[in-house]
Amino acid sequence: MRILFLTHSFNSLAQRLYCELTALGHQVSIEFDISDSVTEEAVALFKPDLLLAPFLKRAIPESVWSRHLCLIVHPGVPGDRGPSALDWAIQRGLKEWGVTVLQAEAEMDAGPVWASASFPMVPTRKASLYRNRVTEAAVRAVLLAVERVESGQFTPERVPGAAHALMQQGDRRIDWAHESSAVVLAKLNAADGFPGVADELFGQPCHLFDAWPEATLKGQPGSLIGRRETAILRATADGAVWVGHVKRPGGIKLPATRAFPEAAELPELPLDGWWKAPVPTWQDIAYEEAAGVGFLSFEFYNGAMSTAQCRRLTEAFRWATTQPTTVIVLRGGSDFWSNGIHLNTIEAAESPADESWANINAIDDLAEAILRCESQLTVAAVGGNTGAGGCFLARAADHVWVRDGVMLNPHYKNMGNLFGSEFWTYLLPPRVGDEGARDIMRHRLPMTGPEAVRRGFYDICLPGPGFNVDVARRAAELAAAPDIAQQLAAKAARRAADEAVKPLAAYRAAELAEMRRNFYGFDPSYHVARYHFVSRSPHSWTPRHLARHRDLDWKIPE
Repeated sequence: MRILFLTHSFNSLAQRLYCELTALGHQVSIEFDISDSVTEEAVALFKPDLLLAPFLKRAIPESVWSRHLCLIVHPGVPGDRGPSALDWAIQRGLKEWGVTVLQAEAEMDAGPVWASASFPMVPTRKASLYRNRVTEAAVRAVLLAVERVESGQFTPERVPGAAHALMQQGDRRIDWAHESSAVVLAKLNAADGFPGVADELFGQPCHLFDAWPEATLKGQPGSLIGRRETAILRATADGAVWVGHVKRPGGIKLPATRAFPEAAELPELPLDGWWKAPVPTWQDIAYEEAAGVGFLSFEFYNGAMSTAQCRRLTEAFRWATTQPTTVIVLRGGSDFWSNGIHLNTIEAAESPADESWANINAIDDLAEAILRCESQLTVAAVGGNTGAGGCFLARAADHVWVRDGVMLNPHYKNMGNLFGSEFWTYLLPPRVGDEGARDIMRHRLPMTGPEAVRRGFYDICLPGPGFNVDVARRAAELAAAPDIAQQLAAKAARRAADEAVKPLAAYRAAELAEMRRNFYGFDPSYHVARYHFVSRSPHSWTPRHLARHRDLDWKIPE
């Protein structure tokens, strides 16, 4: 079928559904929901058999839904109606929730139901729940709905329900003096990603994001107890909660200590080294060992890696190489492995060009440390979504194991035609060929784990359920291999041979010469694209690589 996506943005859910449906042979084109007239024009050009709305913030115009079958992906159970569906479910502590695919009509979320799927709730941030359990349920429900549309034998049924209101900041307000950590976390989790919880820090208004529990430290309820790296600890009625990111009025979302320089006056609350803390706390870099394997996790918000974070992670990696292991697994975070350089901290810098330069050099230092490691075999266990430089940073490891279901965006062009670094010119061609490398770097659409393996970019795609257990088992087998010493020797020999042909320094210098032009040259495309990205500027048009119906040579296949 020809399926037109009508969506507010090409977010992770829209990307996943795009990949799933195109893999089944459907022709999918995408139009951002900019205005009713733009939507009407897209429908006239593409003449879709079905419109699918994976992520909308306003209603589809009657001129479209009254003439064409339009299916809405609603992050709620059948009968749930209205906005803030996931927010209410998290804040109310519901044990089970779901996704419903329903037909667009005049009343929001009240149309006939074509399919639904449920999932058990877990106490986590809204953005994390959306990227994982909501997305998996949405894939099941959408694929079933599309199958039912194709068959022509299914009659959708209406489900009675009631609409809830848009969650307001008054519903989210935190009473730090009287509410428990569990209640505070639920409110912050329900607002994570967007819109955050309106509050105050240091007597100044802001919105709070990125909350983490604290198991041992306490203080006067409501008081600021201290800081750790980029996060601030605030006391609740029965404990304390870490706040990792904030947004000040008129500003962009930033690490808490970066947004409020006043945080420097708070006591530093350091951890005792890189080892994973035995109790819940805020820890963005953590190390564990088991069966001869070192596991290095880096839980960076939204996968963005600032200059300071790259430097600290490089330090942690180099320390991990001194431990008595033969395999190091780079685990990334629960939602993202890495999305490369930190565009928000770059945008907030006094000189974004200088900070871009510092950041790309810092992430290159990390990639080079991984490439030059001869004491252990390295594994990138890509269990979360990964984009731009993060995709190539993972490829710096000896083995890349990716979870089925994650979305990869191994390209830089969407950010103002960046050339890219992280040694991709060294890492990519030997695995996929020169033409394959050019194709990947030009390809501006998302890639699935199985596709990355088919192309030769990554090595193994493992099932989503039990991914971490599977990784730990495989890594332990790798460490226990009787020829592990020979594997390490062969790795060192390959690196030495490659270095003799063309040093890593030469690859790095050539890539950075191109990046310097992106950062300091006459073409401002990167700086403009970065500004619009971090400011969440409304889309004024749909990129042509998504809106295939707007290609000049587009015609409906016979």
